[in-house]
Amino acid sequence: MRVFVAGGTGVVGQRLIPMLTAVGHQVTATTRSAAKTATLRALGADPVVVDGLDRAAVIAAVTAARPEVIVHQMTGLAGGSDLKHFDRTFAVTNQLRTQGTDHLLEAAQRAGTRRFVAQSFTGWPNQPVGGPVKTEDDPLDPHPVASMTESLGAIHHLERAVPAGVHEGLVLRYGILYGPDTSAELIEAARKRQLPIVGGGTGVWSFTHVTDAASAAAAAVAGGPPGLYNAVDDEPAAVAEWLPYLASCLGARPPWRVPAWAGRLLAGDSVVQMMTRSRGSSNAKARRELDWTLAYPSWRQGFATGLGLPARRGNGAAKAARAVRA
Repeated sequence: MRVFVAGGTGVVGQRLIPMLTAVGHQVTATTRSAAKTATLRALGADPVVVDGLDRAAVIAAVTAARPEVIVHQMTGLAGGSDLKHFDRTFAVTNQLRTQGTDHLLEAAQRAGTRRFVAQSFTGWPNQPVGGPVKTEDDPLDPHPVASMTESLGAIHHLERAVPAGVHEGLVLRYGILYGPDTSAELIEAARKRQLPIVGGGTGVWSFTHVTDAASAAAAAVAGGPPGLYNAVDDEPAAVAEWLPYLASCLGARPPWRVPAWAGRLLAGDSVVQMMTRSRGSSNAKARRELDWTLAYPSWRQGFATGLGLPARRGNGAAKAARAVRA
């Protein structure tokens, strides 16, 4: 098929394109930088330089490619994150999830595209009540903390617009992405003991290795009914469980523990929310209906063997990897 990947030079896009070309798809992929077109060609895609927020350019690129499938992987997360000002950090991504999604959907309608696969997120958007693990049928948080309101609104927009905008609209809700080229900030904070366990560390997180994020998108291109899918690993886990394990894989000392009031003062309400009240997500629907197989079914295996870190003296990853295999 002809597949149009919007955001081809992102961490997921660069892994997705070879998966698509390997099974015979003809891929057109976008980048905002002319300097990155050679990267897309090397991956096997026909490159096109376009800003996802430029409506006319998006429509022109899509109608020229005439794709049967569009994959929306556009984000805007360049630079460090400031989670105390959550919406400010994700401002460009929020625009791409609203305006960028609308531009692509309009282009899809003009080009006669039948299938549309879009990237979303799961974890903190879940309503923080009830059990620790949510499905696609559970509601999102109706009362997010103030600093996350715009970001949740953008997720709401995308998840409503895509299924309604094309005949076959699928939304993949990734968890916390990690792996090569994706987790440097998290890893460095854990290594330097700058990522404490806030409160009791009772917030439950779902993770997705970047390889599995790409394979979920490839599976959604190939088939599966329209709708929402939690593209996460098999093992949602509380912060108090996964964070010390990550530190041990890095050969770092265990994380500090700080009370919720101190976490709020230092890092803001959004961090306290994620560390203490977040809910994880079930991947049962994605596994079943997309026939999706994970390379890293647990963050335990992924932290031990899939971070893509150079060998370091005293690194605990080898020991952790042996424990996972056992």
